[in-house]
Amino acid sequence: MAWPFSRSTAPAITAVRGEPDLRRSTIPAVPRRRSGPITVRARRSYDAGETDRLTSNWTTVPLTADQVIDRNLRPLVARSRDQAAKNDYMKAFLRLCDQNIVGHRGVILQAQAKDDNGSLDRKANEAIEAWWKLWQRAENCDITGRRSFRMMCKTAVRTCAKDGEFMFREIRGKVAPMGYALQILDPQRCPVDYNVERLPGGRFVRQGIEFSREGRPLAYFFMTSDPAHSAYTYNGRSLERVPASEIIHGFLEDIVNQRRGLPWAATALWRLHQLNGFEKAALINAKTGASVGGFLEWEKDEGPEPDEDEDDEELFIEAEGGVFQELPPGLKHKAFDSRYPSGEFAPFHKAMIRGAGAGMGVSYVSLANDLEGVNFSSIRQGVIDEREHWMDLQEWLIETLVERAYQSALKPALLMGLVTNGPVRLRPERIAKYCNVFWQGRRWSWVDPQKDIRAEIEAKDNLLASPSEIIRKQGRDPETVWRTFAADIEAMQAAGVPEEFIMATLIKGAGSPPAATNQTEENEDDQTT
Repeated sequence: MAWPFSRSTAPAITAVRGEPDLRRSTIPAVPRRRSGPITVRARRSYDAGETDRLTSNWTTVPLTADQVIDRNLRPLVARSRDQAAKNDYMKAFLRLCDQNIVGHRGVILQAQAKDDNGSLDRKANEAIEAWWKLWQRAENCDITGRRSFRMMCKTAVRTCAKDGEFMFREIRGKVAPMGYALQILDPQRCPVDYNVERLPGGRFVRQGIEFSREGRPLAYFFMTSDPAHSAYTYNGRSLERVPASEIIHGFLEDIVNQRRGLPWAATALWRLHQLNGFEKAALINAKTGASVGGFLEWEKDEGPEPDEDEDDEELFIEAEGGVFQELPPGLKHKAFDSRYPSGEFAPFHKAMIRGAGAGMGVSYVSLANDLEGVNFSSIRQGVIDEREHWMDLQEWLIETLVERAYQSALKPALLMGLVTNGPVRLRPERIAKYCNVFWQGRRWSWVDPQKDIRAEIEAKDNLLASPSEIIRKQGRDPETVWRTFAADIEAMQAAGVPEEFIMATLIKGAGSPPAATNQTEENEDDQTT
């Protein structure tokens, strides 16, 4: 507790006979316990917290997110782009991101607009899905008219994996064919070294982004120069200020209060770079060892006398398969035998790729395309874990880009009367109803289809899963599947196909118990491919 006056000006307090001494504290004194000398064992709590010769080059001061980005973003992006252009495994990682996050069909819209009674508004949903399919064309969604929305999503994922972040600019108004379009921006044109500490109202600029006092993005600054000038400019001049409401900025946050993203393969870049050089050296050494080579060496006191006026002419032997050449007296051949790469190359190389895959979030089997020695059980477990990671990134892409693009494009489309289903035209005042949608990301086929399908049927029969849930796991829309099923039945009935044949063909085995499996089929899990 602090006194309301300084010690020098405090009034003197004296004790009066018969009254308590005000100079004494009312808090009882606790005697201090003397402890013995602190031993090394008592001082240490965590090995990682020790500072000794083994940890002398290990940092002991935590860095903020801004410090990490300021020091590492630019060199990491440069080296990530270099590896993406030169390293096969980095290209494989980017391809895996494309295929598993976006896929060949992209993120599919399933409109879920409902009437007041809770039933789905079929006409409205069909109108929304038809309009969204039209907007996703390259001439409508991309301001340059070059990429479809699926390709723009792929560009966002690839840019984020390689550069750590993606930036899109939203274009509204008459310049966009359907009232709304997107423009892909290079994140490196937002200078990470542009900082302004103090602005009116508590605003500040950090890493090329202007923030409010509370840390909310207000604007982004981008380099502007002659379009013919393709290089970056780092002098902080000619910056264009773009409101944050027009920018879609996506990245994965690794540190609290992180403002810019880091490449997804940041921890694996050094390993990949060194491994690439290691492979080249091993390949050159193997090529040299596979060739017939060696040295020619004169024995002692043999060979021509050196001429001081002219350089000695070097001797060469052109090797030819199946031919042995006679050497002059005194000249002998000394073979050069290169035995590397030997047996330790494969396990070491595999360990390096496994470590790089762990940092990238992909399995060794997928990254190295190595199925040697795996069985159904091991590959199934690895695939399930990896797919969970991909589905998490799918939701990140939907929340960051897809959902925002849909809601931003829907409003002008309703005002322009572009969302129609025949004579039915959706009204703008009901936009909240039409924002109720479901996004279906890419899904994958089963590792062992027969067993997985049998497990899904048993889960459905025991009320552990619904038919629509099973259909969505396959990446399809349940209503579309059911309408197609009904249309097939109606077409077969119209063609005069007997009802018994229709039911036997389309609903064969429905509700029947699964067939028993023999011991040979159960043991397939332990067989390697």
